[in-house]
Amino acid sequence: MRLADLTTLRLGGPAGRYVAATTEADLVAAVAGADAAGEPLLLVAGGSNLVVADAGFPGTVVHVATTGVHADHGSDDPTCGGVLVTVAAGEPWDPFVARTVERGWVGVEALSGIPGAVGSTPIQNVGAYGQEVADTIASVRTWDRAAGAQRTFAAVDCGFGYRHSRFKAEPDRYVVLEVTFQLGVGGPEALGAPVRYAELARTLGVAVGERAPLADVREAVLGLRAGKGMVLDADDHDTWSAGSFFTNPVLDGDAAATLPPDAPRFPQPDGSVKTSAAWLIDHAGFGKGYALAADAAVSLSTKHPLALTNRGGATTEELLALARAVRDGVERAYGVRLVNEPVTVGCAL
Repeated sequence: MRLADLTTLRLGGPAGRYVAATTEADLVAAVAGADAAGEPLLLVAGGSNLVVADAGFPGTVVHVATTGVHADHGSDDPTCGGVLVTVAAGEPWDPFVARTVERGWVGVEALSGIPGAVGSTPIQNVGAYGQEVADTIASVRTWDRAAGAQRTFAAVDCGFGYRHSRFKAEPDRYVVLEVTFQLGVGGPEALGAPVRYAELARTLGVAVGERAPLADVREAVLGLRAGKGMVLDADDHDTWSAGSFFTNPVLDGDAAATLPPDAPRFPQPDGSVKTSAAWLIDHAGFGKGYALAADAAVSLSTKHPLALTNRGGATTEELLALARAVRDGVERAYGVRLVNEPVTVGCAL
């Protein structure tokens, strides 16, 4: 099995050994077995956040393909205060979001169109258009590889931050088995959560902080994401990516003060300032479609400068060379060192 067949970048060499885990028991057994044998282990679910070396991965690759979505009683009652929905780690994320919209469950509608699997979302604290999964996660059930036992974390114990969690901080310890979300219940014509993102609010024709129907929010987000090449499409090379390749930098006050006056600034509750990685990349001279050579097999997306794309026939080393050029160019221009969001396997920037 080539890892390129399991990742949205369509990059990565062969797996030393491949296991498809379609049940939780299979998943735990595969992980525990590899650990007992002292084998290197790589977990792959949707493959949307991985950059795998051309040499591949020499150990065991476990494909997390578990399924199941279970809601508690009263989930269709609009007078109910909320619904707890427990989802297997291998469930694809966007079909789950579509299901919540269809059922009138409120809280993840602005996360429509994001590739990957449910179990990956708490690791990165996936977020977009003003929502994060941390807003609605009630608990995460895991396999603790160090203890050899299951362990469940309430949301408050997950260490959620901007694109961060305790699971990301200890990547070789916890295997996500299930995620439980606490969602609002509003019935077929439910309004979504208050819209926090200005671009989405403009698209919906509402003010920031106002609400719009769930279905309208999902349609608007899918349209915005598609316009940026962020909805998977096998025929569109702009979507052969790992999504946003760099996280938005969070700077202290002194560092933020050195940015150009027109650079985006988003004050944070702790006094830090978040700025836009896409703005920095674009204004440092790396516009949409930028490539290191005219015939390059990798380039920035022609729709959004934050995505690095495989134009077909690319190698991981070519992608990393482009990533380094962008990262170093932004640092030279603005003194800000971008941090990659995807996880690198067998390679590094």
